[in-house]
Amino acid sequence: MEIIEQQGWHGLWAANGINMVRIIPTQAIELATFECVKRTMTSAQEKWNEIDNPKLQIGRFNVNFSLSWISPTAVAGAAAGIVSTLACHPLEVIKDRLTVSPEIYPSLRIAICKIYKDGGVGALYAGLSPTLIGMLPYSSCYYFMYDKLKKSYCQSKKKNSLNHPEMLVLGALAGFTASTISFPLEVARKRLMVGALQGKCPPNMVAALAEIVQDEGLKGLYRGWGASSLKVMPSSGITWMFYEAWKDILLADRRIV
Repeated sequence: MEIIEQQGWHGLWAANGINMVRIIPTQAIELATFECVKRTMTSAQEKWNEIDNPKLQIGRFNVNFSLSWISPTAVAGAAAGIVSTLACHPLEVIKDRLTVSPEIYPSLRIAICKIYKDGGVGALYAGLSPTLIGMLPYSSCYYFMYDKLKKSYCQSKKKNSLNHPEMLVLGALAGFTASTISFPLEVARKRLMVGALQGKCPPNMVAALAEIVQDEGLKGLYRGWGASSLKVMPSSGITWMFYEAWKDILLADRRIV
């Protein structure tokens, strides 16, 4: 309500332009990487498991080895998060600067020029390490949870696929779970980002987490969790619903053949 009173309804969409510029390539790269890695790992597992008593040679020893314990979905999710972050992190940096310090960075062009002038290309990758640290558990859990929820639900209902409302709900639950597990790392990442702008940045992620606990207690690790969940749940649900729907449409001809 405070935002609406001060800036009007359009204030709720502040900096949404740069967010759209960031989210489109990020999601495209992330989902493409996820599908590619998942299919590759699933195929490798199937071929490996077809071998009778598969062994892995380590030096002079042959060790019985199975790939069945590795989750292709979790690994593919982690890979998707890493690749999309490496490719699109500069857009995240620009978005954060526009959002946190609009008086210093009033437009996209000025933000890019000022960031590059102050620190070169490296400045566009500021905070990459904590972002990757926070992304890994979130991305792995996000894809893993959706896949498990989908399989368990389909088995319990004795059905082969989900309808759109079910995709929406399960996607929202997956996003909620992944966000809840990794949220303290996101809070620490924001502390590092804001600290860097104010010139009092903690040296690393661990120090940022310790600083938060010292200043605000354990509950400080989940400050803003409610608002974040309200954003993550519909976003995740809609993403999975449209992703699954478009995948069915694009693969329909191949399935018929």
